[in-house]
Amino acid sequence: MTAQIFHDSPADRGHSAAWWTSRIAIYGALILWAIICLFPIYWTLTTSFKLAPDVMKGNMIPWVDFTPMWKGWEAIGLSPGTIGQESTVREEFLKRFYNSTIISLTSSALAVLLGSLAAYGLSRFSYKWAWMRNDDISFFFLSQLILPPVVLALPILVLYKELALLDTQIGLILLYTLSVLPIVIWIMRDQFSTIPTELEEAAMVDGLGIWGAFFTIILPIALPGMVAAFILSLVLTWNEYFFAALLTSTHANTLPVMVASQTGSQGINWWSMAALSFAAILPLIVIGVALERFIIKGMAAGAVK
Repeated sequence: MTAQIFHDSPADRGHSAAWWTSRIAIYGALILWAIICLFPIYWTLTTSFKLAPDVMKGNMIPWVDFTPMWKGWEAIGLSPGTIGQESTVREEFLKRFYNSTIISLTSSALAVLLGSLAAYGLSRFSYKWAWMRNDDISFFFLSQLILPPVVLALPILVLYKELALLDTQIGLILLYTLSVLPIVIWIMRDQFSTIPTELEEAAMVDGLGIWGAFFTIILPIALPGMVAAFILSLVLTWNEYFFAALLTSTHANTLPVMVASQTGSQGINWWSMAALSFAAILPLIVIGVALERFIIKGMAAGAVK
């Protein structure tokens, strides 16, 4: 038998070099973009361990440019040396954290629930009100985001005073639900529009009603969009500052208001503000990472169905 030896042709070597070049360029761009996106989080975390001179000099690398200290975390009672002691600042932080959690989760869940029902109706039925049709109604919802919040400040302040909703969690929940509802409606309308109506018709032929078809067939397929809308609503409501500062004073204050209040006689306490900021965004990071996997799983399940 004669042994056969195969050699790569110049064309094959050129194709392989081009493939590796494109891969390196793509992954290099993705790594650069990841560094740009994660750098603010890194800067916030490292600033919470800096002293005033390190903050002013812009030292960036721990144990190289500066020695990490617990000054920022001591200021809010969350350092290893103060976590076992009584701290009024830590109690205030936990109170604000609780308020932000209840208000954001409740308003986001309500917005997704109401927005999904409204979006389902706009994607499946034809409406007519005066000159307005489905597209006009959808644009009307979206147009509510055009007005800047400061324009609505005085009317809402007077209304909430009359309704005794100032400095209450329910007051912020209602306002936040209305503020993110247009975004949820637009996201979910696009999601429902991609689902064939034949699925519902087949389910109703099998004996299900319109609500049965919605909860059994449509809802599982649209779940990834609902999760995405929930995450976006949660981020927006968690970080909202203007109305939280305007409508609350003692009982319903949220974390953004506390973060913005980190000023003293010597100026802004950057280390404590950084520690508070990182403690405030950490739950969003955890939720985003956890639900990202859920979104991918839901999209795969929807594709199989």
